[in-house]
Amino acid sequence: MVNYDNAIAQMKKGVLDMCILSILATREAYPSDIIQTLRHSDLIVVEGTLYPLLNRLKNAGLLDYSWRESTSGPPRKYYRITEEGQHFLKELHSSWTNFVSNVNQSMNFSQTNN
Repeated sequence: MVNYDNAIAQMKKGVLDMCILSILATREAYPSDIIQTLRHSDLIVVEGTLYPLLNRLKNAGLLDYSWRESTSGPPRKYYRITEEGQHFLKELHSSWTNFVSNVNQSMNFSQTNN
């Protein structure tokens, strides 16, 4: 039997790159700020999940970061989207819109044929 929670988790994992890029398209952010935004959107992520994604996106040239002094401890790494990341996000968003439309169309078709 397929586990519902696992299916939902897989769907969320599939869109995290796009969500992270979307957050960083509006502002530079510290990882805990990104996590808070994702939690607010019910896309709960823990630091152990986020850091590998940020590193992968940075290594792909889609993100960059800068260090900033912190009043409450060591310097913090703030991430920002690159120009290449902006272009990639536009392509992802277009593909996502088409994907959602196709899924909805498929679901509507199956509901009308039952």
